[in-house]
Amino acid sequence: MSNIKLQVKNLQKTFFAENKKAQDVVALKDINIEVKESEFVVIVGPSGCGKSTLLNIVGGLEEATEGEILVDNTPISAPGADRGMVFQGYSLFPWLTVQKNVEFGMKMKNVPAEERAKIATEYIKLVGLEGFENALPKQLSGGMKQRVAIARTLANKPEVLLMDEPFGALDAQTRMVMQELLAKISRETKNTILFITHDIDEAILLGDRIYVMSRRPGTVREVLDVNIPGERNHSMLVKPEFLELKHHIMEMLWAESEDAAMGR
Repeated sequence: MSNIKLQVKNLQKTFFAENKKAQDVVALKDINIEVKESEFVVIVGPSGCGKSTLLNIVGGLEEATEGEILVDNTPISAPGADRGMVFQGYSLFPWLTVQKNVEFGMKMKNVPAEERAKIATEYIKLVGLEGFENALPKQLSGGMKQRVAIARTLANKPEVLLMDEPFGALDAQTRMVMQELLAKISRETKNTILFITHDIDEAILLGDRIYVMSRRPGTVREVLDVNIPGERNHSMLVKPEFLELKHHIMEMLWAESEDAAMGR
């Protein structure tokens, strides 16, 4: 039996011109991606290659022009509880406490109050926010807000976790802390994750596999396995295997940028 949790098959996205003077824009072309159960897959590519558009299509927030998305071999075309999304913006309800923010999705699904409180407490502890259950978002730092957003998404127990540059708005030190936290959460929960980033270090640190995309129209240029021994933390950044893989990805992305600059 296949352990493929998420499939993107022959995907294309074209933004059609609204008038005759403008041109249609092909944003994504012939995208094929597979994410296995409990696998952490990262998509990295140059700015404007369609990474976020791709994730929005997988999340059901945008429609594909061609191709299909399958979760557990079932085609999907709209948002659903089987896919949880975490964005760069935290999207927290400012009038709700940390506890109530994490409980919100479960409340919408009519989970009994006692059960959702227990689940929320479990995930608040998982993201390291014990003691902040009654705090409001305005009382939290950016990294803490993103921890709440991750806990809220995980508490709904989606089949696939979709993350669109979730640490992009954080300062460098906080970002490093959040990367290691997510690596730890991934190991403990064994969630299936599709993660978008433009940061090569982040892609290698977190990913089991990396899809490298070309410039627009975005296509999959190469798929790379991350086989670096040891724990996923920032000590990886100086390992020869890490530096070799980083150099390889940098060379690909630099070639894409050079081609764009030369009009090739």
